[in-house]
Amino acid sequence: MTSHISPQTDIFQFLGHSGEVSGIIRTFDWASTPLGNITTWPQSLKTATALLLQSPVPIVMLWGEEGVMIYNDAYSGFAGHRHPKLFGSNVREGWSEIADFNDNVMKVGLSGRTLAYRDQELTLHRNGIPEQVWMDLDYSPVIDESGKPAGVIAIVVETTERVLAERRNREESQRLQDLFEQAPTFMAMVSGPDHRFVMINPEYRRVIGGRHVEGRSFAEALPEIAEQGYAALLDEVVQSGATVRRMSERVLFRWSEDGPMEERFVDFVYQPIRGESGMVTSIFIQGSDVTERVRAENHQKLLINELNHRVKNTLASIQSIVSQTLRGPQTKEEASSAITARILSLSRAHNILTDENWDGADLETMIASSLETFQQPGRGTINIAGPKLRVGPHAALSIALAIHELESNAFKFGALSVNDGSVVIEWSISADGAFILTWTEQDGPAVGTGNRQGFGSRLLLRVLPIELSGSAALDYRPSGIAFTLRTSLDAISDRPAVEGA
Repeated sequence: MTSHISPQTDIFQFLGHSGEVSGIIRTFDWASTPLGNITTWPQSLKTATALLLQSPVPIVMLWGEEGVMIYNDAYSGFAGHRHPKLFGSNVREGWSEIADFNDNVMKVGLSGRTLAYRDQELTLHRNGIPEQVWMDLDYSPVIDESGKPAGVIAIVVETTERVLAERRNREESQRLQDLFEQAPTFMAMVSGPDHRFVMINPEYRRVIGGRHVEGRSFAEALPEIAEQGYAALLDEVVQSGATVRRMSERVLFRWSEDGPMEERFVDFVYQPIRGESGMVTSIFIQGSDVTERVRAENHQKLLINELNHRVKNTLASIQSIVSQTLRGPQTKEEASSAITARILSLSRAHNILTDENWDGADLETMIASSLETFQQPGRGTINIAGPKLRVGPHAALSIALAIHELESNAFKFGALSVNDGSVVIEWSISADGAFILTWTEQDGPAVGTGNRQGFGSRLLLRVLPIELSGSAALDYRPSGIAFTLRTSLDAISDRPAVEGA
């Protein structure tokens, strides 16, 4: 008769799992813990241990009042350098840095209640140094055979990487938001088929006159700009997916609902933003108000054109001075001297106008400058009188040349050729708004008409009235000549005459 011997029963068969932690359980000295020898474990403890070993999620069980720790392979990775010393230790001692936290967990769990934490921040010494970590924690009681809580199961999911990534994203987002808010250029984001404003920065709000446009469509928020073709341009960006750039673009803005339109110039970019499907879902608008730059460039072009015009006029004036002077019956030396004096007079007038940026000149200053050529000690005196008046560049040059010719003739033949002679230069505005300039010589030698023929007479009686749209007269008196110029204020201000005025 053959005898059959039964193999020794495996007391760890309930584990149903092989792995590092399963091996630790098999060799651990459980008799030295409050749990006692494994052969004395209640079925509820064995079942709970088997369940946590099967889970791929980090789980730790805290058994009894002391919270003896039994955990799975996934939790051992979370424990760091504290594994495997944590195994079989009391939770308050094993994680001494958070003893108070775990003490509360044990009290709540053993009372039959649950706890749940999301992104709970704790400082753990997993690797020998304090480490800030974040975790999702779920605590549930473990019920024994009598139906009472005997331990606590904790599901531990570390969320540190996600929390730190979200924090970095928030910080980056805040940094970008700060840059967006503080940017010196205007920025806005529009989205959807009707281009609704999602966000704008302060500079964009300033450019559009402080209007609140968030949540409104482009056409509704900025109707005057949409009507200028920019809503259609946004449609084009959505359809084509191509970036649109404009430089020094002229745009008419209305700063208030009922206010007038104001011309501004802007550089801008419409940048399409694509969604996951690859379709354009939003448009980023960025640009700068370059109105002052464009106006400065246009003003510079205007000045250059004006300079060209003035240079041509000056050359024409010099050509006329030379040709008209050479027609006279004087010697070459006399002609050269006269040409030089006339060009110097023109140069002085140019200097005064240049100091005023060719915006005009004070009449008294212009006349006084024209009189500098012939004033000498022992000669007659010149008196100037008239209200303060600014004249335009063209009128200033014409009057300066006329005064020079009158002074030149008076120095050679008239009141300024003798010691007792004098000249009075006066101007006034008549009741009907006419400008009147007079040159009156006194106590000079008798002069005749024959002495005053030539360039000077032609300039005073023919050229000057034409240039200033007025009339001129020379009166040959026994004590010297008297010259009168009469024209309009518009003419001496270089303003075009108004028809019918």
